[in-house]
Amino acid sequence: MDPTVLLTGFAPFDGQQENASWLAVRRVADRWSGPGVLATALLPVSFEGVGPALDRAIDAHRPDLVICTGLAEGRARIGLERTAVNVMDARIPDQDGWSPIDEPVVPGGPVAYWSTLPIKACQEAVAAAGVPAEISNSAGTYVCNAVFYRLMHRVHRTAGTRAGFLHVPQATETARSPGPTLPLGTIADGLELIAQTSLVVAQDIRVTGGATH
Repeated sequence: MDPTVLLTGFAPFDGQQENASWLAVRRVADRWSGPGVLATALLPVSFEGVGPALDRAIDAHRPDLVICTGLAEGRARIGLERTAVNVMDARIPDQDGWSPIDEPVVPGGPVAYWSTLPIKACQEAVAAAGVPAEISNSAGTYVCNAVFYRLMHRVHRTAGTRAGFLHVPQATETARSPGPTLPLGTIADGLELIAQTSLVVAQDIRVTGGATH
């Protein structure tokens, strides 16, 4: 049976008109040629709403691979996130007006989860195609990290389901603030390559990807 891939992006937030993560996911969906079947889901920028929305998408599609994406203004590269942490600490309110401080994503859950994507193989594949990408050791403490943690909390009990999270820069076409951007087509190229690599690479490669700070 062909594998099913679920790609998610976020709705606009904090006064945005568009969210580059969802625009890129839609562009990948428009041209996806495999392997497997691609499903997509738009998630709310809501600490309370994002978990149920993600659960509905997973229940509907029963994916073999789940990659959630979110926007990180100020970043110049696609970030392959390594770790989801069990904390919500919001600098700005979510779409519901909630700003949790030092709250757990899942009460009683583990401190953190690792991504199960082959992040280093993905980084090399994307970089070889000319798309800027990097390993990131922090997904922050906002809704992006919350959905990453909820995703990993769910799938760690599901044998055979790979999952992880990516941050994308602002899209050049829709950027609202000064700082680095990437063309939307380049972001979509990176997402597509990461999904395809995650489907075919069973064991991640061992190369340096750490940071000194």
